[in-house]
Amino acid sequence: MVRCFVLSGFLFFPFSSFSAPSSFTEAKVQSKTQVYHDRNKQGEGTIYCGCQWEWVGKSGGVVDLTSCGYQVRKQQTRAERIEWEHIVPAWVFGHQRQCWQNGGRKNCVSADPVFGKMEADLHNLAPSIGEVNGDRSNYNFGQLAKNTAYPYGMCKSRIDFKQKVFEPRDEVKGQVARVYFYMHDRYNLSMSRQQQQLLMAWDAKYPVSPWEKLRDERISKVMGHHNPFVTGEKKWNLGHKNGSEGLTILPSFGKQEEKARNNKNDRFEIKGNINSKKYHFSYCSGFKTTADKNAKMFDTEADAQAAGFQRAANCKLR
Repeated sequence: MVRCFVLSGFLFFPFSSFSAPSSFTEAKVQSKTQVYHDRNKQGEGTIYCGCQWEWVGKSGGVVDLTSCGYQVRKQQTRAERIEWEHIVPAWVFGHQRQCWQNGGRKNCVSADPVFGKMEADLHNLAPSIGEVNGDRSNYNFGQLAKNTAYPYGMCKSRIDFKQKVFEPRDEVKGQVARVYFYMHDRYNLSMSRQQQQLLMAWDAKYPVSPWEKLRDERISKVMGHHNPFVTGEKKWNLGHKNGSEGLTILPSFGKQEEKARNNKNDRFEIKGNINSKKYHFSYCSGFKTTADKNAKMFDTEADAQAAGFQRAANCKLR
């Protein structure tokens, strides 16, 4: 039985009334107020370097670089501020959306409600030193050679700009792996076999920490769901079948999206392989195995066919 309380004519329920953020701007504020509000002076600090910070404004912060022995690599001003890192970069999930190919991130924000959900997903956000956030860019995670230098002083994350690879500090390798699994599973994203194998190794070597569990609990109260790779409800293996729960478009996004959702030819994402000139629905195996660099996204079958693509023989319309 759910208990409620009446006070001065108002009805109160003993649970949070927070709702999932509808934009990246709103997500940053909720990340501060509902998830990291008390973590700036304790615990793990900024995700890649463990620094402490002072909150400034609605969602920003000023980093205490001495708290973690951080050495500025190049950008002093950016190094001193908190930025919100998309652990799975917006570039990575955006490039698997048609909206990005039609106008980049700006177009995705204005035209694609699923991209909006991904960009504002709190499970994928963490406070980072601005300089490190900028350096990491959209690089894949990787395990760098032992002789690779640490460019940020005592901060034990490092980067190889030539290879475009970023290696986070050991303390968060398991966390970033489980966030990657979550985002790819929930939004049906494709991931290279090499990246899967690395993240599976990190997941096994670095188990869920007490803070990661608490973080997941706090986020679930806002988002309405947990990261199942943190709770243990799901486990990633090669050949993992994505749940794709995040692809549902709610009617609140508008009549145009709802109409598309009910149209049989528009219910599924479509990815074309520019080499084979075949296209695949999001539930077909070829969707995941087509590398990003060889992919072209389409809104409908008609769009794919107009561009000279044919449906893959092993991919049937449901």
